Amino acid sequence: MSSDEFDPFIERLFARTPQMPDAALFASGVEARLASGSRVRTVALSVAGLVGGCIAVRESLHLNLNLGGAQAAEGSRSLSFGVQSATADIGNSVQGMLGQAGLGDIGLGSMAGMQLFWMATAAVVALAAAAVVKLSQQA
Repeated sequence: MSSDEFDPFIERLFARTPQMPDAALFASGVEARLASGSRVRTVALSVAGLVGGCIAVRESLHLNLNLGGAQAAEGSRSLSFGVQSATADIGNSVQGMLGQAGLGDIGLGSMAGMQLFWMATAAVVALAAAAVVKLSQQA
């Protein structure tokens, strides 16, 4: 077969996709894998959002809002006192809920910001490595 005949022959072979006898089974398997991965992603993102939300609420309760300065008017001082007491009430109730959920002993408030940053970075790197391993095993 000459090179002039070979190129059109190859093009004709690849132009027609052969039908496999188990094409429907393969398609259903791929759809099942996509659906199960979607469920896992949904659960993982939900759990991550819940944990992140709990940590954000806990850390925001430790903010010291100094709304009443030395030069502040009396109205703003009473507003400041009202905000601080409301924050304390919310803090106590959220702390109680976190304690019931078993998250009351997490001592993230005593850590520096950079320590939390590096811990979160290490967790993200570990998750990325686990995802790469999982993807390489599926391929």
